[in-house]
Amino acid sequence: MIYLDNAATSFPKPSQTVEYLNDFVTNVGGNPGRSGHTLSLQAARVIFETRERLTAFIGMTRSERLIFTQNGTESLNMALLGLLKQGDHVVTTRMEHNSVMRPLEFLSHEMGVSYTAVPCSPEGFLDMGNIRAALREDTAAVVINHGSNVTGNVQSLEGLKDAVGEAVLIVDACQTIGAMPVDMETIKADILCFSGHKSLFSVQGVGALYVRSGIELRPLKFGGTGSRSESIQHPTFLPDRYESGTPNTPGIASLLGGLTFIEKEGLGTIIDRKQALRRMLVDGLRAIRGVEVYGHKGPENASFLATVAFNIEGRLPSDVGYELNRRSMYVRIGLHCAPMAHQTVGTFPNGSLRASPGYFTREDDIRTFVEAVREIAEE
Repeated sequence: MIYLDNAATSFPKPSQTVEYLNDFVTNVGGNPGRSGHTLSLQAARVIFETRERLTAFIGMTRSERLIFTQNGTESLNMALLGLLKQGDHVVTTRMEHNSVMRPLEFLSHEMGVSYTAVPCSPEGFLDMGNIRAALREDTAAVVINHGSNVTGNVQSLEGLKDAVGEAVLIVDACQTIGAMPVDMETIKADILCFSGHKSLFSVQGVGALYVRSGIELRPLKFGGTGSRSESIQHPTFLPDRYESGTPNTPGIASLLGGLTFIEKEGLGTIIDRKQALRRMLVDGLRAIRGVEVYGHKGPENASFLATVAFNIEGRLPSDVGYELNRRSMYVRIGLHCAPMAHQTVGTFPNGSLRASPGYFTREDDIRTFVEAVREIAEE
């Protein structure tokens, strides 16, 4: 088996992820904040420690402003639906995931929120001038996909916050966090949204967002928090204001294991390995006649994730994906929940194949995969 779908979710997971998950469900298992007994307190401690470690991982200090969610989609929905109000305007790009575009479409129809999706280059890169030109007096937020889940292009955020001024800068870091340094002080994001099950190595069902001081969001849901139970009024303090209901504590424990693994291996080591695999994959695919690779070229000093979209001339992505699956090689096919990104790079409506190696992918896996693509292309 060759698994090349790490942009969807990382697999296999490091041993620390499994160990922390198993330890929680085997030895703890309590419901955090809902009881005063030892197991409940231990569960609360797991969440507290993960919140502290994750806050430090993104370069921040006020851990109460880091909110756990179910996934990156919920994080983005919380940011957009919680921030925007009737008549607001939003600037975004045509490289966004549907986790951004669908909430904006909903808000445009239900609340009169308008948005401008600025074009990007055919390689998927953003022109800062297009953002500036789209800003209006009523622009309340700018939403940017930090790293494309289609082409792997990483947008430069340098100077972006200065350009958008008072508008809230929301950054979708689902693909970049854990795959490159993501420091909120450096990128100057006001709200950072991300998932845990990709390059942070948690199991599925865990996401988060960090909301800078001074920004208040309407909660997506209301209910039990384990705090202020004497009142039917929802808590206003953080993180309880945004974390109603029983949390996915086993998943959060697995995220703590993932962070432990990253700290042990070193983020730089992980980045270097994945970049070496990316270059090997891109070079190998581009050497095959009839194969087109999208992205992975652009401005000087451009950065790319280990996410490679490609097609074989004259073949549908679904057909090629089926042939690869028969060989126990697993990639993603289609539009990757980002139709406008595929329109930008010229792969709409059929989409593309997407191969995304992870830290545990071997160089031999890449060689075998490239040879399989060559065989399919020559058929």
